[in-house]
Amino acid sequence: MTALIETQHYAGALADPLADGEVWTVVRAQAHALALREPVMAPALKPIIDAGSNAELLAGVLAAPLAVASVDERSLAQLLAEVFSANPQILLATEADLRAVKERDPACPGLMHVLLNLKGFQALQTYRAAHQLWFDGRKEVAAWLSNLASLVFGPDIHPAACIGKAVMLDHGSGIVIGETSVIEDQVSILQNVTLGGTGKETGDRHPKIRRGVMIGAGAKILGNIEVGAFSKVAAGSVVLKPVPPRTTVAGVPATVVRIHRVDEVPAAEMDQTIV
Repeated sequence: MTALIETQHYAGALADPLADGEVWTVVRAQAHALALREPVMAPALKPIIDAGSNAELLAGVLAAPLAVASVDERSLAQLLAEVFSANPQILLATEADLRAVKERDPACPGLMHVLLNLKGFQALQTYRAAHQLWFDGRKEVAAWLSNLASLVFGPDIHPAACIGKAVMLDHGSGIVIGETSVIEDQVSILQNVTLGGTGKETGDRHPKIRRGVMIGAGAKILGNIEVGAFSKVAAGSVVLKPVPPRTTVAGVPATVVRIHRVDEVPAAEMDQTIV
């Protein structure tokens, strides 16, 4: 199979009929319908229903759960809205993340459910704001926002980490993503996964996860190593060496247990088996 055909198959496997921008129209319609159907939820849906822009919508949804202790919800929503408005690429990444979760999670009832209820998704979008603040030179507020997101949602994502789009953090609980980690587009990560270092080393010290990869629950990937494109890391594995593209690794320490067919896309298929 040629590289072109491979790319076409990959794109087709992860495609969604919703074009850029249409996600927000669907979310707004679902929120209106739900507010009428379940009035007790209407206050929680106000950030979606009343938002004047898509940036304000996403900011309001995230600010509500993040506004704990002495955090002012209105100020936090304003900060997030400013970041999202000034950086439209974040909203495009958010749309891709929404579509990815809806496509890959068979239990997902709709886009609005992802936006409102799934803490892995919410943590990832908060990271996107913190990441932009970090590279705008506002490292103190970026670190504060990242810590707040970890306390509220569970995943601990360093704001300097580089994460692509169409990424799913399934469940979200216990996920740790270190400072120099790289996660490319179209990756799926389950709960209790660690992308960490191997000790006290400094500099570039965290894993590089290439596109199309699925990392199973409880897996630990340690050190500045690469997990090749379209590979799978089995649940509970400890990965200390580079993973070749299109393979499944499993065990402690992890070793290659399977070579994939050229048409397999683990991140999209979410198949947890290793044989």
